[in-house]
Parts: sequence; structure tokens; C-alpha cells
Amino acid sequence: MEKIIVLIGAPGAGKGTQARLLEERRGIPQISTGDMFREMKTLDTPLAKEVQEIMASGKLISDDITYRIVRERTSKDDTKGSYVLDGYPRTAVQAEQLEELAKEQGKEIIAIEVDVPRDELMKRLTGRRSCPECGEIYNIYSKPPKAEGVCDEHPQTPLSHRADDTEEKVAVRLATYDEQTKPLLEYYANSGRLTKIDGTGDIEGIFKDLEGVLS
Repeated sequence: MEKIIVLIGAPGAGKGTQARLLEERRGIPQISTGDMFREMKTLDTPLAKEVQEIMASGKLISDDITYRIVRERTSKDDTKGSYVLDGYPRTAVQAEQLEELAKEQGKEIIAIEVDVPRDELMKRLTGRRSCPECGEIYNIYSKPPKAEGVCDEHPQTPLSHRADDTEEKVAVRLATYDEQTKPLLEYYANSGRLTKIDGTGDIEGIFKDLEGVLS
């Protein structure tokens, strides 16, 4: 049976990287809510117009409209087989709506959490530095540049540090994530469809574990 893979992970856990690898290597499309909302800004469909009006008014997009966007996107030809949902569902209500969609599409849902301890996430997020010149990403803890504070390729260019990658702001982001995601993890754990994989190893090792769960 084809699958809807719900990939769950805190900011910095690397789930986006794993979703991309599934798409590149296994041909399983990565369906990202962020991409879908960006696409809605440029489309000229009744649903897109509705979304554009909500965005323009500064209101939040409801669960029902988010569901309709996901449903419309996953009715395209590239999602006839299995696909990965990145960023959806975010709440237990959305998870229940997804059950309807899975039934409609004749697919089974599998939820996978990329699990990374808090202190490791903190290092990954607060340690991030990037080169404004070439976009290369470094990490002062796990992938430091050869010379402190400058890019290996552009030694004249000081590395930049994102304003929201400070310890205080990261702590808030992680606490918000925990609060919002706990009911979702419980929802899938209670129905026996949640698998945790260790997100602390190297990218290839994590991908191997992910493939193991899917096969």
C-alpha cells in the first residue's frame, strides 16, 4: 500500500534534509506546507484567491483551509504514489483531517520523528554561521571554518549569524515546538504509527534508518 509519510522534527533536527534525500534517491515527492503557501500567493484559482485575502488581512489560515490546500496539492499526478508531508499536520485536528484524506486516496499514514536531544539542537541552531558571499553554512561546534569567523572560500568575508539564532530565541522556538507538537506525537503514538529515529548521527546513517522504517 502506498504511504503518506508524516515527517516530524524540531527546528534543527534535519528533517528537511531527509525529506529532500527521499525525493532525490527514492523519487518520493516532498510536499512542504511552506512551499504550498508560497505557491498560493502567485496562483489564480478560487482557493488561492481566498488564501491571498486571508494573508492580506493578517489573519491566520484555518485548519480547514490548510487541509484544502494539502488536498489540492496531493491530488496532482506526482503524488499518485507515496509522498512525504513536511510541516503538516501540525495539530491533532489536522492529523484527524489527514485520516480522511488517506482514506480518500487509499494510502496508509506512517509518522516518523527525527529525534535530537535539546542540547544538540541548541548547538546546531546557535552555532550556525553562513557566508553572505556564497551561502556556505558552517557551525562553530560541528563544522567550523578553517579560520575563525571567516569563510574558507572567501577569507575577506566575515560570516553572518542569524538574528533569531541566539540562545534565548532558540529556547523559545524549541519550547513552542514542544508545546504544539506533543499532542501530535501522542496522537500517532497512541495509534501505534509513530517510529522514532535517532537524528544525531551523520546524514547518511540517519537516511539509512529512515529507509529501514519505510521498507
